[in-house]
Amino acid sequence: MGPAPFFIVGIVNVTPDSFYDGGAHAKAGAGVAHGLALARQGAHILDVGGESTRPYADTVSVEEELERVVPVIAGLLASDELSGRDGVPAPVISVDTYKAEVAAAALDAGAVILNDVSAFSFDSGLADVIAQYKPGYVLMHSSGRPGTMQDTPRYVDVVDEIMAFFECKLEELDKLGLPRNRVVLDPGIGFGKTLEHNLDILRGIERFKAFGLPLYMGLSNKSLWHGLLGLAVDERQNATQAATAIMAGKGVPIHRVHEVELARQTLTIVNEIA
Repeated sequence: MGPAPFFIVGIVNVTPDSFYDGGAHAKAGAGVAHGLALARQGAHILDVGGESTRPYADTVSVEEELERVVPVIAGLLASDELSGRDGVPAPVISVDTYKAEVAAAALDAGAVILNDVSAFSFDSGLADVIAQYKPGYVLMHSSGRPGTMQDTPRYVDVVDEIMAFFECKLEELDKLGLPRNRVVLDPGIGFGKTLEHNLDILRGIERFKAFGLPLYMGLSNKSLWHGLLGLAVDERQNATQAATAIMAGKGVPIHRVHEVELARQTLTIVNEIA
């Protein structure tokens, strides 16, 4: 058997207030340049987001999010650099939004994946967009909206409850006509979870394989590394890579990260020796 396939999702935040790199790539030109840099480092997917979903983040209007996201997607797809690298397929574009209008505009602009933190529950029109476009779809679990999700997260058994959530939402996606082979599952690290909830999810990650769908992991530089190790935002890269290696070794194929080059090194090592 050859090495297991892995996929790196490079985070392209075009927001002023994202927890890790807010403001660094907020202008369209900077967002495009950052996305192209991540593509050169080996990203398979570029996930473009125009509203921060960090805990207690403010919402932005549809108009503002469209102004942030669509020009970056268009600029990335217009670049000759996104035409493939030495026979390697070019990265595809994902949009990180829960708003129906933004999702539709991004898909019209050339995005092919919808990364939805809401599981189509915040905007009633998003289900219709999913049914119409049938994009690749990241089904993520979150307990509440970003502005309030960290207030009092409670679970009896966090893995059991996320499993039940996925089962329910997958049935709803079936009714929308979205093929299962276009869905990946994200347990939502940091989205309405305490440190212990997050660790329980990571310890029990293999249980989610019961659905027979790829797992998508977003733990890059998140606050659980402060909770566990006391690390500031700019000190969490090593923790991120260690956890990424463990998750990959347990069969998680898709990793959403800020540092694409480090993740590429980590996942190459896992594939060679795990």
